[in-house]
Formats: sequence, structure tokens, C-alpha cells
Amino acid sequence: MSEHRRKPPQPQEGGRAAARRGQSGPSSGRRAAPRGATGSPSDYGLGYGSGDEEESYGSRAEARRASQRSSGGRRRTAEPAGGRRGDPSGPGRGRGRSAPGRKRLIDYPRSEKDGWQRWVPSWKLVTGLFVGFVGSLVAVAGIGYAVVGIPKVADTAEAENNVYYWKDGSQMVATGGETNRQIIGLSQIPEEMRWAVISQENKTFYDDNGIDPKGIARAVFNMARGGQTQGGSTITQQYVKNAMLNDQSQTISRKFKEIMVSVKVGAEVDKNVIMAGYLNSAYYGRGAYGIQAAARAYFDKDAIKLDPGECAFLAATLKGATYYDPAGATSIDSINATPEKNSKRALLQMQDTLDKMVEYGHLDASVRAKYTSLPKWKNPRSNTDLKGQVGYLVDLANSYLVTNSKTTGITQNQLQQGGYSIYTTFDKKKVTELEAAVKKVQKAKIKPDQRPKTDTHVQFGGASVEPDTGAIRAIYGGEDATKHFTDNADQTGAQVGSTFKPFVLAAAMTWGVRDPDLGSSQAQDERTIVSPDSLFSGQNKLKIRNYDGTIWKNEKGEEWLQTNDGNVSAGSAPKFKIDLREAMRESVNSAFVQLGMDVGLDKVKEAAVSAGLRENSLTGTGFPSFSIGISDPSAIRMAGAYATFASSGKQRDPYSVEKVTSEKGQIFTHETQTKQAYTSKVADNVTDVLKTVVDKGTGTAAQLPGREVAGKTGTTDGNKSAWFVGYTPQLSTAVTMFRYDDDETNKNRTFLEMYGTGGEAKIHGASFPAQIWHDYMAEALEGTPVKDFPEPEPIGEVVNEEPSPTPTPADIESEEPEPSPTPTATESEPEPSPSPTDTCNTFFGCDDTGGTDTGGTDTGGTGGDTTPTPTATDTSDTSRGNGNGNGGLFGGPAG
Repeated sequence: MSEHRRKPPQPQEGGRAAARRGQSGPSSGRRAAPRGATGSPSDYGLGYGSGDEEESYGSRAEARRASQRSSGGRRRTAEPAGGRRGDPSGPGRGRGRSAPGRKRLIDYPRSEKDGWQRWVPSWKLVTGLFVGFVGSLVAVAGIGYAVVGIPKVADTAEAENNVYYWKDGSQMVATGGETNRQIIGLSQIPEEMRWAVISQENKTFYDDNGIDPKGIARAVFNMARGGQTQGGSTITQQYVKNAMLNDQSQTISRKFKEIMVSVKVGAEVDKNVIMAGYLNSAYYGRGAYGIQAAARAYFDKDAIKLDPGECAFLAATLKGATYYDPAGATSIDSINATPEKNSKRALLQMQDTLDKMVEYGHLDASVRAKYTSLPKWKNPRSNTDLKGQVGYLVDLANSYLVTNSKTTGITQNQLQQGGYSIYTTFDKKKVTELEAAVKKVQKAKIKPDQRPKTDTHVQFGGASVEPDTGAIRAIYGGEDATKHFTDNADQTGAQVGSTFKPFVLAAAMTWGVRDPDLGSSQAQDERTIVSPDSLFSGQNKLKIRNYDGTIWKNEKGEEWLQTNDGNVSAGSAPKFKIDLREAMRESVNSAFVQLGMDVGLDKVKEAAVSAGLRENSLTGTGFPSFSIGISDPSAIRMAGAYATFASSGKQRDPYSVEKVTSEKGQIFTHETQTKQAYTSKVADNVTDVLKTVVDKGTGTAAQLPGREVAGKTGTTDGNKSAWFVGYTPQLSTAVTMFRYDDDETNKNRTFLEMYGTGGEAKIHGASFPAQIWHDYMAEALEGTPVKDFPEPEPIGEVVNEEPSPTPTPADIESEEPEPSPTPTATESEPEPSPSPTDTCNTFFGCDDTGGTDTGGTDTGGTGGDTTPTPTATDTSDTSRGNGNGNGGLFGGPAG
């Protein structure tokens, strides 16, 4: 009930109140409110107390307050505009008044607007919010500026060792502490070094305030997209970043802190002090932090003695030593960080820096003219603890951690700072035994002093992988990691030759050959799985056909004639029938080249990648010669791929680190991922065929008495590389041999022929590689229980009861040489092919070659009577190989 309807309280005494009530009488009711009355008791002349003047005043005040309280309550209550029913005051009076609401601090949505306009902020609101936002930023920046301190480079100068352990837990080596920088004063840093960095990185260094707003905006934008923040673009920002090595997280808070510190450093620290701090804290590669350490690492001299060319070169390494160190960093990126590519980049960057120094007036043009080539640099590995195979093992472990940083959580910079205990997969005993097997052959057969034309630059590489886990148990990277810098186990650029043929067979057993009578789309679906007893032509100089029977031709319309090793046909004359088992045993090129065409080279590629080869290491996938090994996977990857056959089709990527710990606890633990690359039926049948290669084929030198061994030999065009890859159920090992001009100053290093090397007329996979494999495996498996391969289930159908394609008089080329098409620019002149008797020797037996000098070779075949090779853009130059180490274990994009 409203206040003005409530009966006023009865006075405590009689008298006037009673008399007044009596005068009104019971029938008169309440009298009409006078004009302006509020409905309170005082409006009706009702008071409290005795009725004198003072009492009446007090009653009216109290009544007024009550009326105000009542009015406020009505304002908070929404009522119809017409007011209270029966209220003579009408609209706007009493309970019907629509009183305005209390004013809000922020009028949004806007109360005085209707519809969509209510949601359009007023200019006052927008302006207020903007001013508030800017004010908040200023306040935060002011607080940040006040809170941050100026970093000291000396506080971050120490780097801890990383300790590496063998498989059995014993310590291999402690290294990494040699990255400690030696801080020197500005007077000990050549002026040319300062100007080189300023000219290349921050020409306004002495004038700016220490930060680059555009660079900051770019970094924030990249972070918002989930990318890297990128480094500070000014020397001051980079100096601050280097000095904050304890916190290298890519977060907005760290970036904000870096900006605040940069502003403070730019405002309060002398520019020369900043310059000295930056040059003393920057990373130049080779474990060198600071200009003094870099001068020693690259040129073995003090920083003050650096000439302008050397200063410009070191300024180039600041852009990323992985890609500017001319020695290469193939353990990190085997594709893009080769010595050749790095040297080219470093020279271009160095020349650009010198040009800018002249342009900005920091170097005289006559002095600049003296430095047109890279300065002579020294051995990049000076730590004697890394000699022998240890350096290669450490590189392999580091590469695995950094390349898989998203999984391991360890970046290159964090690894350089050290403090990690790294437990590797390497078996010390096996590493020693593999190195001993190589040295035994080198000592007995390789005589560079006696045969300098044939026995110099001979290189070996090897790797041993455990099929059940993918763990790398041993590698042979080269003679000495402090002398030979390329890890021959991880990348070489050497083509694998006929060791690639098992992947062709696996593809034929997995997908089958296409029906030549069907159209291309239907033939993809209608396939026949191939039995190892299927027949193909072993004819030498076989004219290769597409699966539908048409003759294969390259983009120039030239046909392909595939030759066999020694220019001899295999199989029974006159049609030279040969089944795939025998073709693998004797490594008949023509049969597997045609099989690859019938299956489809895309399927051959897929089979190789499924087994574990990196896609980027596969070359010339559009040419028939792809099936006989013109690609250059690493020894590690070849051992891992053959391990897939050994484990009945289960593929596990090779890895080199089991776990990593630090003072913070467990950082990383490897978890093996298993994929079923092939069915067990396919893998076991491939193994069964490869057993015959060792039992009575080209790989008899690899036999291990009392153990089943499966494997394949491989030799390439021009006799430039030779391989043996084989396995038992417990261990898969690949061994490669090649001649490679390893002169670091030679920008055109090439693979060299091995005719006459080691006193042999020709090097085969069955010769030195198989001997090394045998000697190593005999020791490595000593004490390991003998285990047989699974018995294979029957697979596929016998296709081509007559050879496919059946040679016709037109297809069987005359033995007399015919004029070959004009060689392409990448071809070399044909060389005399060894006679059939030259391809065998009494000690090692006969071997194969993935194509010979007379055509259909591992690079497509050039010489003799054959058609030209694919263009250089599609396959490797036979005289040089890829030279890019595409087959590296961890380098480059994953296949």
C-alpha cells in the first residue's frame, strides 16, 4: 500500500487529534487533497505530539522525508502511463509517473536511442575509451621502463658442457663448454668490424633510439599468427636479446620486456658500449660466441688482427652460421647447408657488405678492391675430444635434437648453452668394430702413395640400424671428424645403384602390374600382383616400353635402350626369359627397368618412401632409370629402409637419442612410432628373394656361416660408387664406397671413377663394401642368438609367360655401335666399357651395376648405343652426383 494511503499513526494523547477526527465524522471520508499535496500525513494537517508550532514543524519535515522515500520507490517501479486507477491526478501523477532512471557511468547501449542506434557508441564514449587506452599503455610502459634493468653481457658468458652417453650409459664425451666467449674491449675490435656490422645491419645505429617500430610490429604480427617473433632489427635490440639468453621464449611478455630493456639501453648506455657488447655476445657459428672466439675459430688469430675482408665475412655469419659457414653444416641441413652452397652465400654476403661500407663512406674503394674472394679459413673442429668417430656421433645426436625441436623441446641456441645429459643409441662396441672393418680394407687395399691416380680421395661410409626399434647402433662417418667434415653415414650424394631394386619388387608385390589392354584410368584399378617367379626380358639393350606396350620416349622423342652390366644379356636365348628372383640374384637391369614401367614409377617411389627413404633424396622419378638407383639416400636411410624388410614390413624411423635430462629433470624421451609399410607377406617375400643374392648371387662375399643373411649389391655408372646393404633379423647395415674430391677450397668437387682403385679393375658392391659389411657384422653379432627369417607365404601370380615385352628383331639391337643422338649438355663422352671378364674376380665373385657406361645406366645411360640421359634438372650429373646430400637422416624437409 502507498505511503499516502497508509493510516497515520495515532497520537499518544487525545485532544486535538481526537476532536479533529470527530469533526470529520464517519461519513465524510477523507477530504480531497489540496493543490500540491503529496499524500503525506502532514499534507492533511496531521501531526504528531501535542499540536503546538514546534511539534507541527517536526511532523511536517518527517512527513516530507517519508514522501520523498515513497517517491523514490515509485520511480524505481515501472507503472502504466495512466497512473493509478481512480487517481484524479491523471497521467504523470502518483504511481503512474514515469520518472527518469539514474544516470549511468557509461551509457552503452545508449538509453535515449532506439533500435540499432542504441548500439552505436557516441563520440564521447569512443574518445574516452581511446584516451583511457593510451593512458594505460603509457602507464604500463612507464612501469616497465622503471622495473627493467640494463643487462650485462658478462653475466651470460658461461656455457655449460653437454655430456653425451653411450647406449650402455657410460660417458662418451663432455663437450659444449668450449663455446665460452672471451670478452674484449672496443679498442681490441677492428674499426672495420664495427662498420661492417653497421653497414649491413643498422646503418642508423649511432642516430636511432635503439628500437625499430616496424620490426616490433612485424614480430608481434608473426607471434599472433603462431610464427617466430624474429630478432630485433636494430643492433641495440640484438644486443639486448643476446644478453637475455636465459629467457629465449617466443612470447609477447618476453618481447615486451626486450623492448623495454632496449629503450632503456638506448637511452642510458653509450653507443660504443652497446656495439662492443653486441660483438662480444653474438653467435658466429662453430661454437664461437663473441668476435674474439670467432676470429680464433675461423682464422686462428686475435680479433684485432682481422682484415676488412675477414671482418665482412664474419659479419655475414651473423645472419646464421648454419648457412654461411663455408665448411657447411650438413648435420643440421644436408640440402641447403652444403659447403658449396654456404660458400656461395657467404661470398655474396661478404661482397655486399664491403660494397655498402664503401657506399656509406666507411671503407676506401681501393682497399675494398683487394677482397674479392672468401678469406682462407681453418679447420672448423678444433676440439680433440671429437676426433675419430665421436665428432660424427655428437653431430648426429645434436642434429636429431634440433631438427625435431618441436618434439624434443631443444633449440639450437639452447643446445649451445649446454647443461644437458644426452643419452644416445650408439653402441660403443659396434662403432669400434665398424671403424675397424673399414680400416682393415683401407690398410690392405687402398694405397694412395703407390697409386695416386686411382687410390686418392677414397671414402667409405656406413650405418647400422636395429630393425625392432629404429635405433642407430653404429656409423662410420669418415676417417676423422676433425679432418673430414662431411658425415659419410648421413649424407654423401653417392647414387645407390642396384640396391634400389628391392623397392621395385616390393611395389610389384604390393600394387601389381597394370593390364596393358585397359585404358590408363581403368588400368590403375585392374592390376595383377606379381610373383617372384614372373618372367621378364633380360635382353641387353632392351627397348623400354610403357605398360601399354608403346615405346617410351623422352621429351625429345628419343627412345630408351637399357643395358646390363658388361653389355651381356641374361636368361635363355633367344628370348632371354628370366624370372624376377634370378634377375635380382644376378642384378639384371633390363628386367627391373621394365618391371618399374609396368608397375608405374609413382608406385615405385611410394614403395621407397614407405620403407623409410626421404622423398627429397629420390631423383629422376619420371625416367625409366629411376628403378635402378639414380637416387642418393644416405647410408643411415638405406639401412633403415632395409630394416623394414627385416621386420616384416614394419617401418620405424632411424633415431640417435634415447633421452635427454638437465637440472630441471627429464627433458625428452624417445617414443618409437611404428608404421606398417608393407604387409608381412610382401616384406617376407622380398627378404626371401634377397637371401638368394647372398646365398648364390652377387653378394656371396657377405655370407655369415650359420646365419641367414639377405642383401643387395649396387654399383653405379662410371664406377663412381659401390654399395652393399644387407640384414639379419636383428641388425641392418649399409656400407658405401666412393671417390670424392674433398678439397674444401674446390668449389666444383666431383665424384671420381674407381677403375683401378685398390688394384681392382672395377669396384663393385660385392667387393670392398661387402667385405667390410661381412667383417663388421661377424663381430657385431657375436654372442647374439641365431634367428631365422619368417617363412614367406605364397604371393601373386606368374605374369608374362612370355617375356614382357617379348623382344622382336626390331627391338634387339645389333651389337655394332650405332650413332647415338647428340648428347645433352650434362653428358660426358662415352668411355670404354670393361669386358665381361672385367666384371668378375676370383675373390669377390661377379657383381652387378645399376647400369653401365654403354647406356641405361644409373643416370639414365649415355654412352655407347643408348639414348641420352634425362636433363640435368631431372637427374644427377653423372660426373658429379647430386652433391647435395639429399639423403641425410635429419637434414632438410621430411619425406
